[in-house]
Amino acid sequence: MITAIQGTRLRRAAAAALTTGAMLATGALTAAPAQAATAPSIAAKGGYVMNNATGKSLYTKAADTRRSTGSTTKIMTALVVLKQPKLNLDSKVTIQKAYSDYIVDNNWASNAKLIVGDKVTVRQLLYGLMLPSGCDAAYALADKFGSGSTRAARVKSFIGKMNTTAKDLGLKNTHFDSFDGIGHGANYSTPRDLTKLASSAMKNSMFRTVVKTKKYTAKTTTKSGGTRTMAPWENTNPLLSSYSGAIGVKTGSGPEAGFCLVFAATRNGKTVIGTVLASTDKNTRKTDATKLMNYGFAK
Repeated sequence: MITAIQGTRLRRAAAAALTTGAMLATGALTAAPAQAATAPSIAAKGGYVMNNATGKSLYTKAADTRRSTGSTTKIMTALVVLKQPKLNLDSKVTIQKAYSDYIVDNNWASNAKLIVGDKVTVRQLLYGLMLPSGCDAAYALADKFGSGSTRAARVKSFIGKMNTTAKDLGLKNTHFDSFDGIGHGANYSTPRDLTKLASSAMKNSMFRTVVKTKKYTAKTTTKSGGTRTMAPWENTNPLLSSYSGAIGVKTGSGPEAGFCLVFAATRNGKTVIGTVLASTDKNTRKTDATKLMNYGFAK
């Protein structure tokens, strides 16, 4: 009799334990609402993040305030080149003295150290543009793909194409007056517009390949027909080495622009893409972008 009672008690206890376990598993007993990810505080004056697949905004801070963009301008430079009809990436461009003079005249602006007289392919110029942020490469591309009988006319034409492309993409708060971000008073965009621009550019497979490359060594053709192996170009984007899943896109900086970064990363099939403008220094720019990507993935 005692054994039977004990058995009944044991069965009841087991049933209760199973029920409790099931309730715990479903969260019925401990169902505190999940904490929403807290929007981060960033030092940058402007920031924006979106889901690249849906275009949904995930974070905004002065997202539509126009600011100087520094070398993030070169995203548009690359996109205009890549949108050229019948583009031949292996066509060669002879490096002119004007390109190197331009670097010197602009306080030794960031450059790819292109050598006057060398023949460099369009493909190589795109790497020189986006990795070391070469203003000389940007000048070469603008001269190559603009229209006109003079270099000045061709550059003006190319910048016109940049603005036409911005209009076509619906970037209402964007305007360019330079091919590289060394502006003349009217070179600006916003975190939202730059993010949309980068998202459009990332649809191009060549662009994606270039901006996720950490290091690239170009072999150019010298004046005498020989081969010159250039010093490796290293990507200025620190996220490629520090953030898991980072796939681009472009840094920028300048006296007006502060420190800027257009960034993108993919994790578990989800891509977030965004921009910080006017951060305080290189390290803070990187920290700002990291915070925004983490937040974007948590949303």
